[in-house]
This record gives sequence, C-alpha cells and structure tokens, in this order.
Amino acid sequence: MNIILYILVGILAGFLAGKIMKGGGFGLIVNLILGVIGGFLGGWLMSLVGIQKAGLLWELIVAVIGAIVLLWVISLFKKK
Repeated sequence: MNIILYILVGILAGFLAGKIMKGGGFGLIVNLILGVIGGFLGGWLMSLVGIQKAGLLWELIVAVIGAIVLLWVISLFKKK
C-alpha cells in the first residue's frame, strides 16, 4: 500500500514542479513521470545532507524539490 502512496505523492510533486518550473516543463505526462523519479532523487539528496523527517507533507516537499532539480537538469539538455 505504501508504494501506491509514494507514486501518488510523486505524481502530485511532478505536477507541482511543472507549475513551478515555468518553461522548464515537458508536458503533463512527462512531468508526472519525472515527479515519481524526482521523489526518489529528492529522498536521496536529503539523505546525503542528513535530513530525515517523517510525514506525508515532508515527503511531498522532498519529492517536489527532487522533481524541480530533475526538471532543471533535463532542461539544460533540452533544445530551444
């Protein structure tokens, strides 16, 4: 059941990151997929700096941060 919750948080994070990164998004579906991947990336980044918190809101914040970082990195390679 937790994996479904993580996927839903990732989808929401991808949507929010796409809205935050105006001009950096790749469309709704790709942003949602990047949100799921960004959730894992955000969790990894937070573990590197030693920040470990719990709760659904914290997981959403971390996933949004990870998705924004991922969208930013991918936008560096995006053709104008």
